[in-house]
Amino acid sequence: MTVQQDIQIPAIEIAGLAKRYASRSGGTVALRDVSLTVGRHEFVCIVGPSGCGKSTLLKIISGIEPPSDGLVRRFGEVVTEPTPDIGMVFQAPVLMKWRTVLDNVLFPIDALGLKRRDYIDKAQALLKLAGLEAFAKSWPRQLSGGMQQRVALCRALIYDPPFLLMDEPFGALDALTRDQMNVELMRIWSETKKATLLITHSVAEAVFLADRVLVMSGRPGTILEDIRIDLPRPRHTGMRTEAAFMEHVRHISSLLGVHD
Repeated sequence: MTVQQDIQIPAIEIAGLAKRYASRSGGTVALRDVSLTVGRHEFVCIVGPSGCGKSTLLKIISGIEPPSDGLVRRFGEVVTEPTPDIGMVFQAPVLMKWRTVLDNVLFPIDALGLKRRDYIDKAQALLKLAGLEAFAKSWPRQLSGGMQQRVALCRALIYDPPFLLMDEPFGALDALTRDQMNVELMRIWSETKKATLLITHSVAEAVFLADRVLVMSGRPGTILEDIRIDLPRPRHTGMRTEAAFMEHVRHISSLLGVHD
């Protein structure tokens, strides 16, 4: 049985992770004793104060940065370098203004040296799923911020990675567009069921999206609590006013030192 066939192996497994940065003043400990797992079809959100090491954690998971201590396994294999089995979505869409929407979605295929013709139908299907089918030949400047972020999500999904890492993907959007993108992401996730780890500063966003919310401490960052969000799916914006939703928000906010 291969690793990919063994559904018992989590998408991500982190044990005793630490990250230290050396400096003339003695260095900085960004992460300390971080341990967590993400199941193969789980949506997990991480919340924590600014500077607690959330983005550093994603860089280590992706293989961009090495840990100082501990280890990261993706589908049972120790992470030592970046690999194409992870789709990344950043806070800014980072679309290439000289490429059409369709060409932006296909950029990873071009970069990996794969045959573009084998992925055209997949790219068009993703754009349809994201409600962007009519904009395939448009330029990024012709799209709203939310539409550009949907293009970035399609780009991350184009080569069918089994795992998505999302670093505050909606942080730059206005509140209304952000809520709309939460619903859109939930819809796309329900179709793909990709293992997903998303960083956000919005507690309400984390509760709305996640199967579990991991709350991090201030620097050096570690996991304070792993909270299962027992809200039914599919979720809708009306849930944000329900008692169970608001109780999760209150509890997580209190862990972060945010009070009414």
